[in-house]
Amino acid sequence: MTEQPSVTLNDGRAMPQFGLGVWRTPAEEAAQVVSTAVQAGYRAVDTAAIYGNERGVGEALKAHPDVFLTTKLWNDRQGYDAALTAFDRSLERLGRDSVDLYLIHWPAPDKGLYVETWRALVRLRAEGRAKSIGVSNFQPDHLKAIMDKTGVAPAVNQIELHPDFQQPELRAFHDAHGIKTESWSPLGQGKILQDPVIAEVAAKHGKTPAQAIIRWHLELGLIVIPKSVNPGRIAENIDVFDFALGAEDLAAFAKLDDPDARIGPHPDHAAF
Repeated sequence: MTEQPSVTLNDGRAMPQFGLGVWRTPAEEAAQVVSTAVQAGYRAVDTAAIYGNERGVGEALKAHPDVFLTTKLWNDRQGYDAALTAFDRSLERLGRDSVDLYLIHWPAPDKGLYVETWRALVRLRAEGRAKSIGVSNFQPDHLKAIMDKTGVAPAVNQIELHPDFQQPELRAFHDAHGIKTESWSPLGQGKILQDPVIAEVAAKHGKTPAQAIIRWHLELGLIVIPKSVNPGRIAENIDVFDFALGAEDLAAFAKLDDPDARIGPHPDHAAF
């Protein structure tokens, strides 16, 4: 396997461009799944308080403090003081005194608390307990609000992004403000693996459709965190550093974009 790439965040820190997502990974399986991934060469893991598996992730990473660890603040803990308390509880579950990246999971605009929540994350970064800070599922108006109120841009915005739903306008906003884009559900929750265009590109390179999609994310400069609990798929997903997509391949992928193909809820209307 060739060397894995990293991206440089707007705070100057390096973040692996590829990692493991553990959404819907059962708590009792998390430690083994993460250990399997680390043994396969993964150097980043993405969890969240709401996933209920922070303890298992932390257990697996006790012997691997070099693995880049992300966790997230859930919506019912937004607000300045509540966010600080929730962060402490995440650290306790993870068995850590700091994390590499801490994200606000959703803007939850109906609560009206994401700006003061962001102020709490800015404090955590200043204290060095959250080495980098960012957000997830934020739209441009949410991003503008936190940047205007604090002068601090998120290092990362983790958003739904896959070949069917490519979010070019939001990615352009990120690029203009030095925010890295991270893709959740990068494989479209499996719904796009049978697409004939993707299958053709994959076959041309002697790869699986999942590998072709992951490679597409990497070549667009996106941070990608495919989720799997299957050891075979965990190994398959990381086997993407020995080939490259050509201009024709990328053009074919670009034609798959459908602005109406969102799988998850719209951040403006998500009721959590």
